[in-house]
Amino acid sequence: MSNPLVVVVVTIGLIAASAFFVAAEFAVIAARTHRLADEASSNRAARAALRNATDLSLLLAGAQLGITVCTLALGAVTKPAVHYSLTPLLTDVGLPKTLADVVAFLLALFVVTFLHLVVGEMAPKSWAIAYPERGAKLLALPMRGFLIITGPLLRGLNALANRMVVACGVTPVDETSASQTIAGLRQLIEHSSRAGTLDDGRRDRLLQALSVHTLTVGDLLDRRRGTRGTELATVAVTDPPAEIRRVAQESGHLRLPVVSASRIVGFVHARDALGPNVTSASEVMRPILQVAPTDAVLEVLARMQTSQIHIAVVAADAHRSRAVLTLADVAATLRPTAVTA
Repeated sequence: MSNPLVVVVVTIGLIAASAFFVAAEFAVIAARTHRLADEASSNRAARAALRNATDLSLLLAGAQLGITVCTLALGAVTKPAVHYSLTPLLTDVGLPKTLADVVAFLLALFVVTFLHLVVGEMAPKSWAIAYPERGAKLLALPMRGFLIITGPLLRGLNALANRMVVACGVTPVDETSASQTIAGLRQLIEHSSRAGTLDDGRRDRLLQALSVHTLTVGDLLDRRRGTRGTELATVAVTDPPAEIRRVAQESGHLRLPVVSASRIVGFVHARDALGPNVTSASEVMRPILQVAPTDAVLEVLARMQTSQIHIAVVAADAHRSRAVLTLADVAATLRPTAVTA
């Protein structure tokens, strides 16, 4: 192209196109899909962005194709134009023609590379990472249009690339994931602590919070062992109110398991024994939850909240005797107190 204005316009268009593909790629990768899903029902752009996140492999292929085409076009249009424009100028200042041609080539290469790398890639990448959901929605619809037009070509190239990946023993992934594993979060916390960006107190509280997700009822009983007596305070189904009050006062527990034939069949609350017409525990007995040592503590907490039954009997196993778990025991594991990592 000999017209400088045309070269400038084409160069600006190619750099803008490259910036578009880069921003679309990084915005979808950095965006939280649950935030896009929250807006998908009422926002067409959010639906398109969510579709792009689902078709991640296709989107990446389309973005890379677009960036590559822009790079090649800049090399074919802008670099020669800058090269041919600089050569006579360098010759006029006294450089030999051969040296002027080499210097002009290197300067043209530097100018094109700088414009493409900084303006066409690094700047839009930084913007997309800073505003991922906004960028994903803003660029979603034009990117969907590009993917529809180039879909057959991209799918063919993507299938070929996936075969190469599978041959290397790796499973291709077509969708982003916003989740983090417990192990990954624990490693991040430990690294932050070692780097000095997280103090010991906060590190311990975060590690304790993570441990709750894998804590079982058996683990909780093992932690509790030694902090209270091992004898289980119970009342029989035939015990009168006076006996219920006595056991509650001596044990310090308001909720007491009710036993029938050596089996816990429910529980009574100490205040229920204050009624004027109560003659035995069986009259005021309430249902009790049944849990196993292998049950997760968070699942037990959810069951207690749903059923409004705040006491559970833990089935005995080979390592532990029968025990009772209360809502207070479960809640104590969620308190943000310092623990040893």
